[in-house]
Amino acid sequence: MSASQQYKAFIVEDNEWYNKLLVHCLSQNPDIEVRSFFNGTDFLKALHENPQVVTLDYKLPDLDGAILLKKIKEHNPNIEVIIISDQSDIEVAVGLLKHGAYDYLVKSPDMHSRIFNNVNNVLKKSSLQDRIEYLQNEVEQKYNFSTTIIGQSQAIKNIFALLKKASASNINVSITGETGTGKELIAKAIHYNSDRKNKPFVAVNMSAIPKELIESELFGHEKGAFTGAIEKRKGKFLEAHGGTIFLDEIAEMDLSMQTKLLRILQEREVTPVGSNVANKIDCKLIIATHQNLKNLVEEKQFREDLFFRIMGLNIHLPPLRDREHDVLLIAKHHIDEFCKSNQMPVKSLSEKACQKLLSYPFPGNVRELKAIIEVAVVLSDTNEILDEHIMFQHTNFTNQLLTEELTIREYTYKIIAAMLRKYNDDIPRIAKILDISPATIYRILKEFQHQL
Repeated sequence: MSASQQYKAFIVEDNEWYNKLLVHCLSQNPDIEVRSFFNGTDFLKALHENPQVVTLDYKLPDLDGAILLKKIKEHNPNIEVIIISDQSDIEVAVGLLKHGAYDYLVKSPDMHSRIFNNVNNVLKKSSLQDRIEYLQNEVEQKYNFSTTIIGQSQAIKNIFALLKKASASNINVSITGETGTGKELIAKAIHYNSDRKNKPFVAVNMSAIPKELIESELFGHEKGAFTGAIEKRKGKFLEAHGGTIFLDEIAEMDLSMQTKLLRILQEREVTPVGSNVANKIDCKLIIATHQNLKNLVEEKQFREDLFFRIMGLNIHLPPLRDREHDVLLIAKHHIDEFCKSNQMPVKSLSEKACQKLLSYPFPGNVRELKAIIEVAVVLSDTNEILDEHIMFQHTNFTNQLLTEELTIREYTYKIIAAMLRKYNDDIPRIAKILDISPATIYRILKEFQHQL
């Protein structure tokens, strides 16, 4: 408990000696502001101050303890009340606890230590609750639509309208767009602005899971279900129960798993690998892909029935090059964020730096812009970012490549190296894009290992 945090504890006790004892006891904690009252009437006049905890004598000269407990809880159910009585009455104690009392204590020689421990436990709980509420507010602010998506272009205004609709119901949502446009961020914004926001958000990148482990990852497994299953696993769908499951890069799922996913979505229940027991699930589904699923359906690479099941409300994120002058707004946002997190003075973009940003197509979209801006902030020695600080990684890559006199094998290595940077070393994905086997990529990388 922080010394800067001040809590209030009210003591309501008509016995002067006991009143002073309790005041002395609770005052040992410097974080507690202690106030005492000798009757219920005076106490009620101060109830608007909302103490975290009240120690309440059950037998007061003017008001019955049960009546006071009711008034306290009606005023603020979060105020914890510890009842103190001269005698042990199990029936009375049970009744008071049922009506919201935190504890029922009988006066005894060790009363001071019991009260001290009880009150401290209440305040620890209050501190934890305050922290939870603070973090919930932070999350809600972070994923507020206006802060999640920076921009004023018409394309972004259209997305704002769709986000509100996506959050207001349990409809399945599909998010499409190029790599780096912020699909997972949009999925989180939908979740944290829906009535499921206090339940789990579970993200699964389908391209990052080996084919043989996908079923276990999504649906769970029993201990001993297969070699290596040394303990029971819950699975992502059950983890997301009550909340949202986000399946990123859904196009990477093979046809056999597509069939199993379709059944799960139809029946709203999952059966872990190695089990015969089906578990009901209730989770909102959001999927994302940078590929054209409709084309994959036509090519028989994606099930048509699953396509119609998962597409739901489609939100297509436009590439940064199609968002008018949003690039400058996003750049300023990332400048401010980076400067704040690194305790640096806020910097601004020079006119030439702005022009340079606006002239670039950003093949890596918002993700690339963020990386470029962070480097530029670091390179700038003044409060202004100049055009020379804006460094693009993709500029003239093809021209530069072809000006070198290389062998086909060397050209191949350079292309693979560029793809590794672009797709975060995702070799299965790169192999598919380049239409070569992963083994070929590994061989070429090993051959040119000294150049990495």
